[in-house]
Amino acid sequence: MTNGNEPRPSKNQRRDAAREKARQLREEQKKKDRRKRILLQTGIGVALIAIVAIVVVIITSSVRPAGPGPKNMASDGILFTQGTDSTSMTVVETAALKADATPTASVPDKTGNVASIVMYIDYLCPYCNQFEQTNTEQMASWVKAGAATVEIHPIALLETKSLGTKYSLRATNAAACVANYSPNDYWAFNTAMFKNQPEEGTAGLSDSEIVKVVKDAGVGAMSSVEPCIKDQTFKSWASAATDRALSQPIPNSSLDRVQGTPTVLVNGQAYSGSLTDANEFASFVLQAAGNTYSTSTPTPDPTETPAP
Repeated sequence: MTNGNEPRPSKNQRRDAAREKARQLREEQKKKDRRKRILLQTGIGVALIAIVAIVVVIITSSVRPAGPGPKNMASDGILFTQGTDSTSMTVVETAALKADATPTASVPDKTGNVASIVMYIDYLCPYCNQFEQTNTEQMASWVKAGAATVEIHPIALLETKSLGTKYSLRATNAAACVANYSPNDYWAFNTAMFKNQPEEGTAGLSDSEIVKVVKDAGVGAMSSVEPCIKDQTFKSWASAATDRALSQPIPNSSLDRVQGTPTVLVNGQAYSGSLTDANEFASFVLQAAGNTYSTSTPTPDPTETPAP
């Protein structure tokens, strides 16, 4: 309540009071503007930090070196030779390929008495399956008899042909897991993967389903193989090995790269015959290997078809 005894402010006093009030409002507005600017700059800074972090992750991922490879695949493939007698075969053991290391090519037999069979295969490739089903038994018999060696190179050529699940890459990783932990079971694994091959263009097998196929094939060391498959331990190696096969010269041959699967070489010569005729492949092996199956060598007849 205004006291009637107080003197009324003069015109100058009212003007000064109005100016002071205006000054206070301006100062308050400046403080608000300053707070908004700080918040905006802070927000932009946080956003920039987030963007930089994302870019760093992307760049780091793109230049991250390939992980180390599996043991027993120093050539990017697993090599089978005759075992202790004519009823068995064994894997040539090698140390794990270090990250970004150059693979060491296997050395073919120098005597001319042993055929060197090298295969580049994809576990989603139906043509690889045809060749496998037709020739696996006779190739195994040649290896056991000491007449041939077989080197299997699993690659992920069809990585994009499984509805985004990258089945070929995961199957190649599984192959590396078996080679690393239970190498002498790899042949059984290879056969089982083709017998349980999904159709190209489908999602393929899940990692758990691959584990079941591997287990049912009798592969040992499952306590190590199973987590290796599910964790995709050798995924980086599988991708790098595939890139090498598709872009670099194939050792011990005149091929400048793998152009499709299956790519089958016998003593460096590419097989281009029927994938479903065991006799035709056996004849090619005989021709390519020269005297591999001489009468003085206790080996099976190379034209013999596989047992059913």
